[in-house]
Amino acid sequence: MARQFPVPHRVRTLADCHNIEDFRTLAHRKLPFPVFHYIDGAGDDELTKGRNTAAYADVDLVPNVLAGVDEIDTSITVMGRKTDLPLILSPTALQRLFHWQGERAVARVAERHNLWFGISSLSSVSIEEVGANYAGPKLLQYYYHKDRGLNAALVERAKAANFDAIALTVDTIVSGNRERCKRTGFTTPPKFTARNFLSYATHPAWGLNFLFRERFSLPNLETHVSEGSSSAISIQDYFNSMLDRNMDWKAVEQLRQDWGGTFCLKGVMSVADAKRAADIGCNAIMVSNHGGRQLDGSRAPFDQLEEIVDAVGDRMEVICDGGVRRGTHVLKALATGATAASGGRLYLYALAAAGEAGVERAVTILKEEIERGMRLMGVTSVDQLNRDMLRRR
Repeated sequence: MARQFPVPHRVRTLADCHNIEDFRTLAHRKLPFPVFHYIDGAGDDELTKGRNTAAYADVDLVPNVLAGVDEIDTSITVMGRKTDLPLILSPTALQRLFHWQGERAVARVAERHNLWFGISSLSSVSIEEVGANYAGPKLLQYYYHKDRGLNAALVERAKAANFDAIALTVDTIVSGNRERCKRTGFTTPPKFTARNFLSYATHPAWGLNFLFRERFSLPNLETHVSEGSSSAISIQDYFNSMLDRNMDWKAVEQLRQDWGGTFCLKGVMSVADAKRAADIGCNAIMVSNHGGRQLDGSRAPFDQLEEIVDAVGDRMEVICDGGVRRGTHVLKALATGATAASGGRLYLYALAAAGEAGVERAVTILKEEIERGMRLMGVTSVDQLNRDMLRRR
């Protein structure tokens, strides 16, 4: 059922944004359609993307009252770092395509709020720059390439830049079928074609920033490959041609040893894989389906969370990644047993809508929702959330 508003609801400026869906609406206005649909799109029929958020609506919160909630503590410790909120800003690629400030804007906001922030191997700002300029907890989302020299270089660069963790992405052995990107012809860097030229032309602010600010590139990759920086390629083709389909548990163990620090697997969805990750010494897993971009028809992370927590929650940290749009979603994940919740689109829409100011507003809104939700639930710290406070419909 469509949401009904008591008054006409228009989102034209940052001040009109009061939730993550509002940022999505504003991002749609601000971006050329190939770029917007890259952020917004997912695999095949996009059923899993929708389910990632809808899953939270199938579980109700059961609040307690009269708990004395004037002072509350929203902090957690995850992957060895204490953070002010039980929320991680998941790593995402290509951010300077969405707004010229890109990863720099997200990193600044994460640092101010003391949140985990991740950059992708396909980030548009280098590992070195992020490491040198931002003091908050940082992780590198690691893609396992066919090029072994590139793989080794990513590890060494993250070590030298004092990154706090690596999160190996394990659900992109091949690319998902991203039909929106096929229809729009989205590539990195963008190619201007007869099909998409009008959309770029009618968004001149985006175009001027792209053309006249610093050259767009993927600095973590361009020392080894041209694809994505000087040679335009679709993300689907990049994954299919550049990533190693032979990656297996032996390779994961070797990477964990080579890194030697806090190590996370991103994209674990089965109990069997979660147990294997714990067995080889992973510190954390992200229960994730890549925002619905990979295997359409797969389970939502929140749907799968309980059985994974029950299987390995006493051996490693379990992060529920994807579909988060509200502070209450975070609380439901924590009550189920997650160490933290994380998401990418929740801040990417805001970045696209208004750069650093947009990300700041989005994080502040989620912070206020978490705080308000905790008070209404009658808890003063996140470790008081438990399954007794949840009922499945």
